[in-house]
Amino acid sequence: MEKSPDAFRTISEAAEELDVPAHVLRFWESKFAQISPLKRAGGRRFYRPQDLALLRGIKHLLYSEGFTIKGAKKFIKDNGVASIVELGNNPNRDIARAVDSADVEARPEPVRKAAPGGRSNREIKDVIQELEGARAKLKSALNPKI
Repeated sequence: MEKSPDAFRTISEAAEELDVPAHVLRFWESKFAQISPLKRAGGRRFYRPQDLALLRGIKHLLYSEGFTIKGAKKFIKDNGVASIVELGNNPNRDIARAVDSADVEARPEPVRKAAPGGRSNREIKDVIQELEGARAKLKSALNPKI
């Protein structure tokens, strides 16, 4: 029987839902003060739906966007917990849209972990965009409209 979306989750249920090991959740708790599941007698953790949204947002920053722990902490400090919860609730959303885009442009780029080859995910996305633009120009040059 599956739990309601509003039900609390144990650490093993949260880990399974987020597809990360339970020890990773404990580690994130030690690094991010914003993560604070309810703890019952014996230290058993229970994650509320908003805790899971926050964890999904942190996972997105670390795993999908390539942030370091330090960079993710700075991002949370600069943009607030609500922006990370929003990112966790809508993981397909562009990170710049999860926060005020004017505010993002005013700040320097967050610290990011390098992807294979020494490039950040953002740099790779920028190169892909440039290549797609060049491809479109080549295509139009090779197939001129008559």
